Amino acid sequence: MKSTLKIIGLSTNAELTQKISEELHLPVTPVEVKRFKDGEIALRVLESIRGDDVFVVSPIGGEVNDSFMEIMIAVDALRRASAKTINVVLPYYGYARQDRKAKAREPISAKLIASLLEMNGVDRVVAVDLHADQVQGFFDIPVDHLLGAPLLSDYFYSRKLLDNLVVVAPDHSGAGRARRFAEILGAPWGVINDRVAREDPKNPDAIVGHVSGRIAIIVDDIIDSGRRMVTSAAALKAAGALDVYAVATHAVFSNDAANVLADDDNIRKVVVTDTLPIPEDKQFSKLVVLSVAPLLAEAITRIHNNQDVGSLLRSSNNPEVKL
Repeated sequence: MKSTLKIIGLSTNAELTQKISEELHLPVTPVEVKRFKDGEIALRVLESIRGDDVFVVSPIGGEVNDSFMEIMIAVDALRRASAKTINVVLPYYGYARQDRKAKAREPISAKLIASLLEMNGVDRVVAVDLHADQVQGFFDIPVDHLLGAPLLSDYFYSRKLLDNLVVVAPDHSGAGRARRFAEILGAPWGVINDRVAREDPKNPDAIVGHVSGRIAIIVDDIIDSGRRMVTSAAALKAAGALDVYAVATHAVFSNDAANVLADDDNIRKVVVTDTLPIPEDKQFSKLVVLSVAPLLAEAITRIHNNQDVGSLLRSSNNPEVKL
């Protein structure tokens, strides 16, 4: 007999879980979460999940350590309640930027997170736009790595913003991401020499590629402080770009990032997804938020039905490009 699909949402991004449940036409399995005065988290699943395929949806974000601990406690509860499979959907994988030893005596925290999830009994992870591809290899369990590029590129297709484009990486480490995004849009691509751009955005060496007279799309996986996007936009405008769009999957928006982006005259639109919740006080007029709920709902359905998820890595507008 086939197992029943159940979806559980935790407190970090309950709104996204609700959107996914609506896409699935499936109610969210209720959980009760309490916090003691000393910060301890207590969690209880409020209905039976015995023998079920359970998908826990929560980014490791916001208050990162609290959100991760809530995931771990939920997984422990599900394992003790005899769930058949425990699948953790991580729209945003906090600590992924700590994916290697850059200096002596540093941890590889992204690997630690993977090890702790496995140790706790997680059967599968579904992630969106991991900061580095090698994070997928930190796991010995299946990891379905979904990408935001098809959704984000569809924004430009749907508005017929396809002529005279150039896609730009904000630094050399993001060149591969920019190249793949450019392939979807059928556009050329370039790279910001971020060290030069920080010192002098008007320096001709700040840009690798031809951007003059073009609409530039800066593509990254994360917008954190917003400073890199602002610096990149200044360099692009100085090099003759007609317009600049800042595009990223994960809107971390630390500290005053929203104000930094909102006040920058060089950026026309900031296009992100809802992998992380964006509080009302961090929303602004040129912010565009696209939902990953349909993508995650389709992935959850296919995983539950043992179907291939490879086609989800293609843009419906340019299916020949596999990311």
